[in-house]
Amino acid sequence: MVAPILTTPDAQDPYTYAQPLVARVTHVSLNLALNFQSKQVLGTATLSIDAKSDADTIVLDSRNLEITGITSVSGQPLPFTIGSQDPVKGAPITVTIGTHRTIQIAYRSAPGAEALQWLNPEQTAGGKHPYLLSQGQPTLNRSWIPTQDSPGIRQTWDAEITAPEPLTVVMSGARESSHSTMEPGHRKFRFTMDKPVAPYLIAIAAGDIVFRELGPRTGVWSEPAMIDRAAAELVDTERMVEAAEKLYGPYRWGRYDVIVLPPSFPYGGMENPVLTFLTPTFIAGDKSLVSLVAHELAHSWSGNLVTNATWADGWLNEGFTSYFENRVMEELYGVRRARQEEALSFADAESAMAEHGLDADITRLRLPPGMDDPDGSAGGIVYDKGATFLRTTERIVGRDRFDAWLRGWFDKHAFQPATSAMLLADMRANLVRGDMALEKQLMLEDWIYGPGWPANVARPDAQAFANIDAAVSAFGKDSAALSPTDWKIWTTAERLRFLNSIARKQRPERLELLDESLSLSATGNNEVLFSWLNLALANRYEPAVPVAEDFLARVGRRKFVLPLFKILWAQGDWGRQIATRIYAKTRSGYHAVTSGSVDAVVMGN
Repeated sequence: MVAPILTTPDAQDPYTYAQPLVARVTHVSLNLALNFQSKQVLGTATLSIDAKSDADTIVLDSRNLEITGITSVSGQPLPFTIGSQDPVKGAPITVTIGTHRTIQIAYRSAPGAEALQWLNPEQTAGGKHPYLLSQGQPTLNRSWIPTQDSPGIRQTWDAEITAPEPLTVVMSGARESSHSTMEPGHRKFRFTMDKPVAPYLIAIAAGDIVFRELGPRTGVWSEPAMIDRAAAELVDTERMVEAAEKLYGPYRWGRYDVIVLPPSFPYGGMENPVLTFLTPTFIAGDKSLVSLVAHELAHSWSGNLVTNATWADGWLNEGFTSYFENRVMEELYGVRRARQEEALSFADAESAMAEHGLDADITRLRLPPGMDDPDGSAGGIVYDKGATFLRTTERIVGRDRFDAWLRGWFDKHAFQPATSAMLLADMRANLVRGDMALEKQLMLEDWIYGPGWPANVARPDAQAFANIDAAVSAFGKDSAALSPTDWKIWTTAERLRFLNSIARKQRPERLELLDESLSLSATGNNEVLFSWLNLALANRYEPAVPVAEDFLARVGRRKFVLPLFKILWAQGDWGRQIATRIYAKTRSGYHAVTSGSVDAVVMGN
């Protein structure tokens, strides 16, 4: 199966050196060894190429790779050059292939490869063995795989990975085999992905990890110390897959396993096919944060099955997935929870609009040139405005009609890249169907290409948090109105609504009341703790500082880490001294995705 390359101008990716219309990679075959001492992967990448008959060169993406040689499959050396290093794009590798359509690249990654994080034993739950994890989205995989690293150039792949015993290797492909090698103390693991995927979805993890079955086609990997808690939190995973299939068609990837990584993982989750990567911060003990799992599962349709051709259209990935996630949550946990989580999502979009301004280009779904940096979009827009657009459309046309269209979209474009223009054309052809009154009512172009909120925006149910909003109002008038009894029975969404809605300016005695009455500093729910620390640090509440220091030392998720450092830095000398002290201790434990963002705050000022 070879996925098409889109040829329209809006599908051209400015963040790759590749020229896929001349010569493109269709398959990557990796044979790599993991060296935990030098913190490098080393070996070969064999690339299958589809090229024009007269094409004699191919251009690949790389970032600080050490290329020791490039040959044909018969061993004939092939000339190549490596261009200058760009801070965003890395460096191009231009290979003279002549008539060869398979090439082998011998190389090693740099010790500081941005996609790879090498953990010392003390940074793991077990404390005895090292750990490796990767995070390739959006353009970091070029730091450990020499290929064409663009979401619109889908590739199949296979891999043989050699690792020291007793470590286990897992990847985002079907696990084929594992066996001892001729080299004592090492094992080799083999994986295959026979469906074309965006190259950022090639992922690897290695460590002291074990497996627990969750259902006929679902399971969880984690360190042994975490496996019981992880499995208990993920008990509904098989039901989630069934609910998703009921909505939008068959799950096409075989197994759906997850791995709960060490806390340094920079994202909440990463939708790597066959093996979702998850942060342990979602484990609350009551399944209150499993919408994260529903989100990553939904990517198996939106993002993995149908992928944005360029990062300017990242909302096609995240907006669709956020909408789909909410539908899965409704199917499994009921309308009330889904409506509350929808309202929280809408509030995040409103916050992004307020921060950037309703006329700002960054509030457009399809980002214009110059604002389409692969990692430069606003989450409240690509996730939450995107989901609100689809929810608005659903409410106008009706759920049954909308679901039929969306399932058709996934079916027609399975394993292919897409653009906003393609989506718009599909909606007009298969949803609007020439009904000009409906076209006008939907305001499709305003949603996709315009800033801010279109006039027809479907706002969340005003009653979703009626009881919580009343509690917020009562607390604002009288601290005695705070009810720990109510807090105990509230859902996580309701607790977040309360903490995020009370007045941002609070006196120390009011913060002390909140903390002591609701046990905020001691909560095991990381989303609630994060919201509490946001409020407390913004008010320079000294008792929250050691709690924040502990939190920032044990959690590497950028969603939590970056905002807390920003809040501290905004507090002037008081906060900057605290931020500098904490960051000096914690930076080495963060993934490059997190530290790169925090560096700009703490070290760039």
